[in-house]
Amino acid sequence: MLYYLFRYLHEHYHIPGIGVFQYTTFRAALAVVTSLLIAQIFGGKLIGVLQRKQLGETIRDLGLQGQSEKKGTPTMGGLIILLAILVPVLLFARLRNIYIILMLLSTVWLGLIGFLDDYIKIFRKNKEGLSGRFKVLGQIGLGITVGWVLFYSNEITVREYLLPNGQYSAVDASKIFKDVHLAITTVPFMKNNELNYGDLFAQAGTAFKGLYGLFYIPIVVFLVTAISNGANLTDGLDGLAAGTSAIIGVTLAIFAFVSGNALLADYLDVMFIPDSGELVVFCTAFVGACIGFLWYNSYPAQVFMGDTGSLALGGIITVLALAVRKELLIPILCGVFIIENLSVVVQVSWFKYTKRKYGEGRRLLRMSPLHHHFQKLGYHESKIVARFWIIGIMLAVITLVTLKLR
Repeated sequence: MLYYLFRYLHEHYHIPGIGVFQYTTFRAALAVVTSLLIAQIFGGKLIGVLQRKQLGETIRDLGLQGQSEKKGTPTMGGLIILLAILVPVLLFARLRNIYIILMLLSTVWLGLIGFLDDYIKIFRKNKEGLSGRFKVLGQIGLGITVGWVLFYSNEITVREYLLPNGQYSAVDASKIFKDVHLAITTVPFMKNNELNYGDLFAQAGTAFKGLYGLFYIPIVVFLVTAISNGANLTDGLDGLAAGTSAIIGVTLAIFAFVSGNALLADYLDVMFIPDSGELVVFCTAFVGACIGFLWYNSYPAQVFMGDTGSLALGGIITVLALAVRKELLIPILCGVFIIENLSVVVQVSWFKYTKRKYGEGRRLLRMSPLHHHFQKLGYHESKIVARFWIIGIMLAVITLVTLKLR
């Protein structure tokens, strides 16, 4: 909103210095500061309200160290994160930008699903919360919507340079360019690192050209569902999900800045995506919200984010990665979320298999998700969280290295 106000004032009244609002980096800095302040101010007030209403977390006895101390800790703290993201973005981002619209939709969509789950658990006293079937349907619905927009919207383009023969190339000395609507993604560690999803159907003939989306959209649905559930599972120790998400958010902000800047994209020989630079404002608000929430969520936590926050975090990260065409890097960048997800899948599958084969279920881990396994081994949760953060930073660095290492 303020972006359009200050642009109007700059164009019509020529007020000195007000044109700085046109710069993405300036608005991104304002977004991160504002999100931190909102998380600090609103977070304390929300925790006070939750404590007065005694809306605490019901802790199931799993025999974990320090578990009893968490009983009664307020939950639904994800509202802090959502507010700290949405307000700065609404204030400082270009709201007509297709990528910003998509991110706002994703944030609110998954935030509402998580809020319903927490509401049923707390106010309806139903420990199961929202049925898993409805959660998955909501995630699938968002995945289909995001996939459809990214694949079919004419506002989603990449800029490629024209060769003399009329063919397209990522970089050409002539710098004659054209915005084209192609379903392209970036293949990490490859020199010619662009993959057109349509090429996968090239052998099938032109009759299948309109069906490319039937291949792309299920990929988007799978990623949105997997990573949002992974973030939800990771939210089991104080500060783990929020800290890991902040690390990923910083990485995606760098990718968005590079992809949305023609000079940097040319220099690094990466795909230039017009208008995607505006995502930097969203990313900085996202990082500020996660770090601000850590003020109250670090050990010992004063509030839990609940599904309101964790589902939204995973979904936001996935859609950001898709928007900057880095979905093939998700297995590396979101490695912490994925290994947490896989630890549950492997544990349950192995238990069922051994029960069917030997008549008695056996476990590979002492407990899943993976962070609980380390708790069972006697590690303090602060040490587990710190080491998971270190792993997240290492994975983020490996992800960024793909900009040059091919």
